[in-house]
Amino acid sequence: MENYIYSILLGYFIGAIPFSFIIGEMKGIDLRKTGSGNVGGTNVLRNAGPLYGGLAFFLDIFKGFIVVFLTRKFGLNAQLLAGSFAVFGHCYPIYLKFKGGKGVATTFGVLLGVYPLSGLVFLGLWILIVGITQYVSLASMVGLISASIFVLIMGKDYWIVFLALSLFSVYRHKSNIQRLINGAERKTDVIDMFLKIRSRKKH
Repeated sequence: MENYIYSILLGYFIGAIPFSFIIGEMKGIDLRKTGSGNVGGTNVLRNAGPLYGGLAFFLDIFKGFIVVFLTRKFGLNAQLLAGSFAVFGHCYPIYLKFKGGKGVATTFGVLLGVYPLSGLVFLGLWILIVGITQYVSLASMVGLISASIFVLIMGKDYWIVFLALSLFSVYRHKSNIQRLINGAERKTDVIDMFLKIRSRKKH
């Protein structure tokens, strides 16, 4: 029981670290009052550029991964608890009066930590859908649910945990879903933005 309590607390308080908000503040941007108002990597990407957006994505992914890694000695259930509460902490961070992001990157980090193949499935689909549609929200939701189904197909009992985290993220995207239905969702050419960074480095 002590191990589970430790996993929950570790997961929540690391997951609640608002890296995207901190990076935005470093650039003089309050993400809560800028763009979509969401404290997440996509809003950093759109308002601070791909370099800072990429850093925000990486750190949000990393905190999901690291809590799983730090609790591995306590067993799978502890890892799943830590990962789940990291996502919850990201979405409802105590440091920002419980107003956080949508949990996609942190859930991706949990997938990588618990079952890396599922993380690769998510990433592959995410890149494909963003490349075709330029809708980050759509790619995120489809990618997470598809990764959960993949885990089910692979016969892992914890697929239900992954599905619950995915549906939680879908719930956090409810305003995006409405905009997608209305044809008003903002497009972001993420791939082109990062390719331009590489192009500038070559020159």
